[in-house]
Amino acid sequence: MADMGVHELIRSQDRGEADFGWLQSRHSFSFGSYYNPKQMGISALRVINDDRVAPGAGFDTHGHRDMEIISYVLQGAMVHKDSAGHEQLLPAGELQLMSAGRGIYHSEYNASQQQPLAFLQIWIKPNQLGGEPGYQQRRFEPRPGLQWVVTPDGREQSLSIKQDAYLGQLQLEAKQDLQLSLADGRNYYLHLIQGELACQGLELQAGDGLKLSQLDALKLTAGAAPVKALWFDLP
Repeated sequence: MADMGVHELIRSQDRGEADFGWLQSRHSFSFGSYYNPKQMGISALRVINDDRVAPGAGFDTHGHRDMEIISYVLQGAMVHKDSAGHEQLLPAGELQLMSAGRGIYHSEYNASQQQPLAFLQIWIKPNQLGGEPGYQQRRFEPRPGLQWVVTPDGREQSLSIKQDAYLGQLQLEAKQDLQLSLADGRNYYLHLIQGELACQGLELQAGDGLKLSQLDALKLTAGAAPVKALWFDLP
């Protein structure tokens, strides 16, 4: 196995872009009117949208089915309502996992009339179709290193997903190193939220994404400021 493995960098500025006035969005993978046949996701990970929603605005009621949809609020607060009867407030730092199952309708709005809302919208294809829709929400207190926040079995009080996929919250202090062990036959994706990160001989900036496979181990080194990122371990 090659030391460098296989990797592909998606620069922040190369992501798809959507501007609806009330919504500014950057798409790591093809979504909506942005179509890039080379960026259709990786493994079961289909969507990462970096959304900025204007005060008082939001997504009107719309439907989904057979998709695991994760929302991670970065700034502000979001109001979620769905056809299963859930009405929740998600402040910054909280994660939500909605299993669409055989079908669900929901809306998402900026809870503030003054401040913008920033959140990541993530779609992962499930390994089972249909079934009852589900809803989970939890705040994970920041801690150094890699913390699993979504897993197939709900380990360590993580949210439980209908797929052999793991999502970790990764946090490093300035100049801190982290060594990750990787498994053969798995696919990995790193999405950098804030800070700068050295990895595989590359320098990543906020908004960058990195596809990885065929690696035994990975060393990450934070730059001059603290780092926050998401780490996906996929089938």
